[in-house]
Amino acid sequence: MDLQSDKKKQPLPGITLPGGPPDPSEFLPGGGEDAWIEVIQKMDEVYADLVQSQDELEQQNVQLEEANRFIGSILSSMTDVLIVCDPDQRIQRVNKALETIVGQDQATLLGQSLKGLFDASGQSRVDRLVSGATQEAIAGGGHEPDGSLSDCELALLAADGTPWLLAMNCTERRDHRGNLAGFVMIGRPVGELRRAYERLDEAHKQLTATQQQLVTSEKMAALGRLVAGVAHELNNPISFVFGNMHVLKRYASSLTRFFSTPEVKAREAEFSNVKQDLKIDRIVDDLPELINGSLEGAERVSDIVKDLLRFSSTQAETPERFDLVRIVKTAADWVIKGGRTKPCLTVRAPDRLDMDGHKGHLHQIIVNLVQNAADVLADQDDQRIDIDITQDSEAISVCVADNGPGISEDRLDKVFEPFFTTKPIGQGTGLGLYVSYSMAQKYGGDLSAHNGPDGGAVFTLKVPLS
Repeated sequence: MDLQSDKKKQPLPGITLPGGPPDPSEFLPGGGEDAWIEVIQKMDEVYADLVQSQDELEQQNVQLEEANRFIGSILSSMTDVLIVCDPDQRIQRVNKALETIVGQDQATLLGQSLKGLFDASGQSRVDRLVSGATQEAIAGGGHEPDGSLSDCELALLAADGTPWLLAMNCTERRDHRGNLAGFVMIGRPVGELRRAYERLDEAHKQLTATQQQLVTSEKMAALGRLVAGVAHELNNPISFVFGNMHVLKRYASSLTRFFSTPEVKAREAEFSNVKQDLKIDRIVDDLPELINGSLEGAERVSDIVKDLLRFSSTQAETPERFDLVRIVKTAADWVIKGGRTKPCLTVRAPDRLDMDGHKGHLHQIIVNLVQNAADVLADQDDQRIDIDITQDSEAISVCVADNGPGISEDRLDKVFEPFFTTKPIGQGTGLGLYVSYSMAQKYGGDLSAHNGPDGGAVFTLKVPLS
């Protein structure tokens, strides 16, 4: 079939002119069929370009939708508040975090004034914050709060009308021509920041405490090695003292028997002047008490050495039955007699109070508590130490109270820490109360401190009956 001949015979569709179909050669350049073929080819090229452009537009539209969904998911996931506004501070976009706080969705907020989101104090600072962002972009430098870019605090009005304090940052936004297009503000709740700072501060304190505990542990380990060496060195002279005191005890017994014999008594008148000058009778009477006291002191020194060895090597003392009242009175008397000042000591207790336990530990605790009270009262005229011993169905309480200045509130929780002391350097190790507290805990009891109602410090030792 000849298409060219058909095209010659048929007029253009939809066009009817008087006098029959026109001759193409009259108004088409080149004239004839070639002109029509060229037109058709051009139309095909244009249609192909349109189809290609349509495909590219569809692909770009898909990418744009994906990018929009991606940005939307990021904005919805942000816990910080995001506000985008135009140069006139009208809201253009917000995120889910802001919608949740103010109780309004983005569609409602669009076009509203930025200042309407904040309370009166915040509204007065929005202009300075935005102005600071513009100055930052121009100068390239930072600004301090009150016109600042860094964590400027603004109070956002929540849905219930309560202020929601935010640490806001603001930066300007420009279009592709470099013209100012608006501002972007990001805010984080100040409470969250403060909680983060508090957690960081707590972690720092724990780290510092752990480091201090490590230092203290090393000191205690070194002290344990030193104590073990000193205790072993003390054992030899203590054994000499024990041996000599037992010999002196026998000598005193022999002297007493000698002066009691009939032969000596018969000639007593001959030596009466010499006996009086040398105070022989007084010496004979005092010898047993002096020797017994020295033996008791040597035994206590031996017990202390054993405690030191036990402290350094974790040996266990054998429990025994003893009179607690006697232990307390003996420990208190030793401290008072050995001090340069003599506080008035009062012990209110039953005549006897038997219990089972480690008497060496309890003796050491009472010595430390009374010594601590005596040191506090050293520079005071009126010095008084009161010890009260009471018992209930489960435990025995020993309270050691003084009439000193008491313990300051900021130190009450530190008095039992190792190496903590208020005494000048060289006058205290800070271990007495710490060791006493540790002994009380190992004993199954407790040692506490507080200030008395009339002033002064009160240390209370509670120990189980067995």
